[in-house]
Amino acid sequence: MRAGLRARLGSPVVSPRKSVSGAVGPEALWEERVQRAAHPLAYPALRSARGRPVVRVPRIGVIVSDAAIAREVLLDLDHFSKVGPGAPSDLWTPVLGPSVLLNMEGAEHAALRRALGPLFSPRAVRELVSGGGGASSGDKADGADGGGVLPDLTRRLAAGERVDLAAAVSAQAGAVICGMVGLPPTDDAVRSAMSAAQTITGMVRLHRHGLTRSQVVRAREVLERLTAPARAAYRAGDPATVPGRMRDLGLSEREAMGAVGAFVLTGTETIQSFVPRLVAIAHDTGWTARLLAPDAALRRRAVEEGLRVTVPTPAMLRSVRADASVGGLPVAAGERVVIATLNCCRASGGFDPDRPVEPAVRHLWFGAGPHFCLGMPLAMAQVDVVLDALAAAATDGRVPVVGRRRAARSVLVPAYRSLELSLATAVETGAEEIA
Repeated sequence: MRAGLRARLGSPVVSPRKSVSGAVGPEALWEERVQRAAHPLAYPALRSARGRPVVRVPRIGVIVSDAAIAREVLLDLDHFSKVGPGAPSDLWTPVLGPSVLLNMEGAEHAALRRALGPLFSPRAVRELVSGGGGASSGDKADGADGGGVLPDLTRRLAAGERVDLAAAVSAQAGAVICGMVGLPPTDDAVRSAMSAAQTITGMVRLHRHGLTRSQVVRAREVLERLTAPARAAYRAGDPATVPGRMRDLGLSEREAMGAVGAFVLTGTETIQSFVPRLVAIAHDTGWTARLLAPDAALRRRAVEEGLRVTVPTPAMLRSVRADASVGGLPVAAGERVVIATLNCCRASGGFDPDRPVEPAVRHLWFGAGPHFCLGMPLAMAQVDVVLDALAAAATDGRVPVVGRRRAARSVLVPAYRSLELSLATAVETGAEEIA
């Protein structure tokens, strides 16, 4: 989407500093910075469509900004598909191959999803998040896996140090990547895995239908290096590794490698993005103590509300399979539908875990129907272990407070490049900031 798209949509971009009440909280201002740093052109253009439930934009497609209509599209498999012109298949098939859930429909999609289901059982995700799913126990390196990074985070915070939460979450997510591809999570392996994943996701832009030919070649090269250990683990059939378990579950090597690549590319950056943004929003709104309290139900409400506000998947794509109607607007086979999840979810207002969630909005950021995010249990487990680590440091009335922070630029999922935390006896306001 180029800057001229804003004029064609006919709705100006409204600054977050201007609302009906005339006041906007710091969490909204910082979220705006994070979003614009990631997508300086596409984000304002996407947001400019929020005043209209459905609008057709030349060369872009039909943009949906209403949650109820979006859910109808996601559930209507007869008329809308992830395979076809302008759909996710255009983006991912050239890189990952034809069988990776992201670009499948029908019976084959359902069969692969059933086969992968056991990998996301409560026990399986706990093992993977704690560092138990990547390599044999003798190969693990203390301080590098999910079981080492987070205790170190707790210790350093409790000792009065300032820590970079974005870096810690990145290391923890990198350890999970190592678990997915069968690497022992040493420091070098974690950094290499994160760098490889970010190299590929960094090529994706919201305003493009797919990658260029040279980008596809580059992405394939990077992905081949990243998944080489997974291929070896699959062939070895070691059930202590995720690829080995995939073989036991009956997946072919092609299916297993595609699944590993898809999970690594689509899931890692989401977690790396979400947890620091959630903690920043909690700090800015005075919710930190409640977020880290022992009350599991309260935490879950805050996490769900954080997901609604940050919107891990800001847009979803579908190709029209057969002539249909979207919110009363006729669409023809071959057209592209862009579900502006960001607009659908944020229409409810600012961060407020005490406000009931509209049924049409609930979990919309993870999709709906047969394409609902299979990796959600793993994502939630990763969120919980980081919050547990922060809660363990928050003793004697102290809570983590945010200091310096910096938004990441040119990333697929908006994120903080750095987010400094330290402990204080009360949630502080007016923390030091840098753009």
